[in-house]
Amino acid sequence: HLQESGEMYLETIYILSKKIGSVRSLDVAEYMNFQSPAVGLLKSGDYILVDGSGYITLTDSGREIAEKMYERHTLLSELLEKLGVDKETAVEDACKIEHDISDESFEAIKRHVRGKNMPK
Repeated sequence: HLQESGEMYLETIYILSKKIGSVRSLDVAEYMNFQSPAVGLLKSGDYILVDGSGYITLTDSGREIAEKMYERHTLLSELLEKLGVDKETAVEDACKIEHDISDESFEAIKRHVRGKNMPK
């Protein structure tokens, strides 16, 4: 199981790959405003691949976690904004919540937000 920093790193790689295509560890560090030892840990955990030029690719398991974190962050940010929280605070709070909320609770929130049938 990854720690929050690893999940954030994978999510950042996912976001950057959607924006710029090929992602290097330098791009991630600049986006996150810090250097991280996460590359080595994520590489040894088979979450990312790094080629000889330093370009990073998510493995299937890395992409799965990154997409999960991105969905949580996006949905929670939107929900908090709809509840009246200003955008900056909503984004910051969603970033904290997305790593700690259980799958069960998130799925319930997602069903509620999307208007799906609620369990009785």
